[in-house]
Amino acid sequence: MKVKNSVIYYKDELNDEFAFDSIQPRKIGGEYVYVSNSIWKKFTRFFWYRIVAVPIAFLYLKIVWHHKIVNRSKIKEAGKNSFFIFGNHTHNICDALIPTFVSFPGSVRVIVHPNNISMPVLGKITPSLGAIPLPDDKESTKNFLECIKIRIQEKNVIAIYPEAHIWPFYTKIRPFTSLSFRYPVQYQTPSFSFTNVYKKRKFSNKPRIVTYIDGPFYPDASLSPKEQREDLRNRIYSAMCSRSELNEVEVIKYIKIDEKNQ
Repeated sequence: MKVKNSVIYYKDELNDEFAFDSIQPRKIGGEYVYVSNSIWKKFTRFFWYRIVAVPIAFLYLKIVWHHKIVNRSKIKEAGKNSFFIFGNHTHNICDALIPTFVSFPGSVRVIVHPNNISMPVLGKITPSLGAIPLPDDKESTKNFLECIKIRIQEKNVIAIYPEAHIWPFYTKIRPFTSLSFRYPVQYQTPSFSFTNVYKKRKFSNKPRIVTYIDGPFYPDASLSPKEQREDLRNRIYSAMCSRSELNEVEVIKYIKIDEKNQ
């Protein structure tokens, strides 16, 4: 893939990645500790998440991106129960911050690529901020799934980016599989979509980020588990596609290589 003059050429909507970092991801094996009940870990979670990250993230989103959330009142329909939020993956920094305010005051955990815990300094902090890295083998998969179960029992909010790969400032919704929708089906919890769109600003070339929330979406218990996953995926994908039409700014133009060569 190559980038030139705010144009990105791509081949595969499902697998191409444009994070543009050189991080070497660590392997998440059976030795990785997903959940710790130590007092120290609980303290670091509170300190880094509530005391440090939330205020800084709020100021960054408001000052730099004039961030606004629309329909956050819908989240109240889930009450104090655990739920899942699914968003589009279009910004390497903001995508780590926005779930906190979508789910606020609930405590959010974010399923992430191992890159997010592999950075030299910040990688040691991101688990305290709520990062749950994807597993790499059978043993770590077992621990990962147990972690999801525990966070659900703790009534945490779990954020997932089903597109999986970052496409900076992309204004459409890329196709994604139903794999990550297994969790709300398994636990019969509500889900919400949050779609980040880029709006024009009067006195700046930098766009404004507006996040639209839709839902709640509940699994259809009349269907088989596989059909429930597909149905939930389709309803959330449709909601996100509708919201993506509200984009006003195309910072980067994406062109499929086959189209470029025609």
